[in-house]
Amino acid sequence: MIYLDAAATTLQKPQSVARASAWAISHMASPGRGGHRPAMLAADTVFACREEAAGLFHAPEPDHVVFTMNATHALNIAIKTLVRPGDTVLISGYEHNAVTRPLAAIPDVRVKVADGALFDPRDMLRRFEEELDSDVSCVICGHVSNVFGYVLPVQEIGELCARRRTPFILDASQSAGTLPVHMDRLGADFIAMPGHKGLYGPQGTGILLCAREARTLLEGGTGSLSLLQQMPGFLPDRLEAGTHNVTGIAGLLEGLRFVRRRGEGAILAHERQLTAYCAHLLEGTGGVTVYAAPRLFCQAGVLSFRLEGMDCEEVGARLGEQGIAVRAGLHCAPTAHRTAGTLDTGTVRASFSAFNTAADAEALAAAVRRLARS
Repeated sequence: MIYLDAAATTLQKPQSVARASAWAISHMASPGRGGHRPAMLAADTVFACREEAAGLFHAPEPDHVVFTMNATHALNIAIKTLVRPGDTVLISGYEHNAVTRPLAAIPDVRVKVADGALFDPRDMLRRFEEELDSDVSCVICGHVSNVFGYVLPVQEIGELCARRRTPFILDASQSAGTLPVHMDRLGADFIAMPGHKGLYGPQGTGILLCAREARTLLEGGTGSLSLLQQMPGFLPDRLEAGTHNVTGIAGLLEGLRFVRRRGEGAILAHERQLTAYCAHLLEGTGGVTVYAAPRLFCQAGVLSFRLEGMDCEEVGARLGEQGIAVRAGLHCAPTAHRTAGTLDTGTVRASFSAFNTAADAEALAAAVRRLARS
């Protein structure tokens, strides 16, 4: 199989990730739940993963790294900390349902959308400047669109929020592991990310970087201050109720180490090269519309396209029959499609990882050409 769905989950992982998870499941118990060796091994691994993440993402301290089930879990904590019923929230026009659905669940929240043009960071920043008024209580922005790979100007948006003293949540689901995510420079109150995409960890892992205290979504055992009937007031214990996903965190630690060794810049350059090459091949195919940025810095390793006269879901299914795994449809991001004008059709999405090759892009383009002729 040629796997081109890394924006959903990176299927190819470093071998060390699987080895670490397999070793943990038979050698590690629960951190903070005993002084015996299996519990201490787990505690050491969990803390090592916090340290690795804090270093990679420039968090103030390892304790500001909170483990979650995924980025959606992390975003829910951040959003339900900063957004109250009746608030006004400003989001970009390219947000995922992991942002918009939690907002919809809070009563009477007004959502304003900065719907700047696709692959136009200046227009996006201008729209944020126009919409960010005194009524806005929180800004939420994705770093990279999961549909189009569009890299949003989050550094400038963060600086705008700081000047206007507006809390800022960053969704780094499609950027963590490739683009620089420096918490100290971005000025975000919270940064959410999954472990199973660009960090090459197992599914069921995620990270919330916290620059401030947060409200709890879950309450329960933490292994600390057990006499209290309230959650501890300090991080990370306050947000990590119950048993940790130790096997997942052990694998995530190895994924983070892989990213650090390979280098975020090198991974990004590789993915961008494949994206640009694939776009070039597809643009030469009659009846294919390709959503490619005119400037390389505006797009990461995600490429959407449509084939005239064919439903995107059908294209995705027929590519799958030929052993090419892509994603088709709305990609859990109707807001992004509405902004880009593709809500009625959706797109077919190819997304690359550090393990893809130019031959993979060539195989996809050849398969699309066959479909276009059929």
